[in-house]
Amino acid sequence: QVQLVESGGGLVQAGGSLRLSCAASGRTTSWYRMGWFRQALGKEREFVAAISWATGIEYYATSVKGRFTISRDSAKNTVYLRMNSLKPEDTAVYYCAAQISAGSQYNYWGQGTQVTVSS
Repeated sequence: QVQLVESGGGLVQAGGSLRLSCAASGRTTSWYRMGWFRQALGKEREFVAAISWATGIEYYATSVKGRFTISRDSAKNTVYLRMNSLKPEDTAVYYCAAQISAGSQYNYWGQGTQVTVSS
C-alpha cells in the first residue's frame, strides 16, 4: 500500500523559511513525477511545484517561483519543498502527491501539513 507522509509544516513569520518533506513508501518502482499542492481556507487546491523523478526537471507555479525549491532524494524516496521568503498568502495546507505515469493524474496523496505564515 502506497503512503505519502508529509512533515515540516508549522508557524513562521513573514520572510522566514520552512522545509517540507514527503516520504513515500509501499512502491518498488520509481515515480514519474512528484509534486506539492496547497489549499488555503475557503479556496481551491492549487499546484505549487513538481519534479520529474527521472530527469529532475522542476516545475513551479508563478506565485512561488524564485522563492520555493523542490528537490528529491531517490534513495530515500523523498521529495522536499524548501520555502523561502514566506508570505502570509502562502498560508495553507500543503499536500504531497505522486504520479506513476505520464498519462495519469496524480495517483496518491498525502494527508497534508499545515503551513501558517504570520505578518
